Amino acid sequence: MATAEPIIMPGYQGEYISGPFDDPDGDSDVPDHTGASVEQVFQLFSATAPRGWRVELIEGEICVTPPANGEHEEIVSELTEQVIDRRRDRSLRNYTGIGLDVPGGSMTGHVVPDLAVAPKGTFDDEQEWHDPSAVLLVAEVTSTSTGDRDRETKILGYARAGIPVYLLIDREEAEVTVFSEPSGDRYAKTVKCKLGMVVPLPDPLGFELDTAEF
Repeated sequence: MATAEPIIMPGYQGEYISGPFDDPDGDSDVPDHTGASVEQVFQLFSATAPRGWRVELIEGEICVTPPANGEHEEIVSELTEQVIDRRRDRSLRNYTGIGLDVPGGSMTGHVVPDLAVAPKGTFDDEQEWHDPSAVLLVAEVTSTSTGDRDRETKILGYARAGIPVYLLIDREEAEVTVFSEPSGDRYAKTVKCKLGMVVPLPDPLGFELDTAEF
């Protein structure tokens, strides 16, 4: 079965959008989004995306991604359980599907990491997109359709936001990369291991992950 590919709208500058919102009969009550800003189009896509689809604004590009497959979700589930079992600070909580505002190159980005680790109560509000300043770790598990963004573009916003640890579980490359010590739009320290090894997470986490369970 073919894998659904994400929809990416690079460099949107207010052009007319064609697609599921078009009216084949030309009725005048269909909204005209000509001239809309990237942020406005992002909000439109967020409000109308099918249930389970992920809509993100990454470095000025609107990315709409279909639900992940079972293998992806098994890895996220195992990662979540290991964090629960091995965390030193028992007040920490795991958040999946949480929206974060991160600094972009030209505008605020809106991203949804596969996992975010933060103190209990960090996201205790009614907002859809949240300040990431209290987040200690974000994790992404790659898919064929999202791997390049996880490896190259999402990391920029996470580093700019000052998130201490970015954990990248790369299924295609069979590698785990731990990025730490954010500086500007990069991480100063990178530790890469083959998937299947025990991977130490630096402070403020300070425990090991057994990636053989992935």
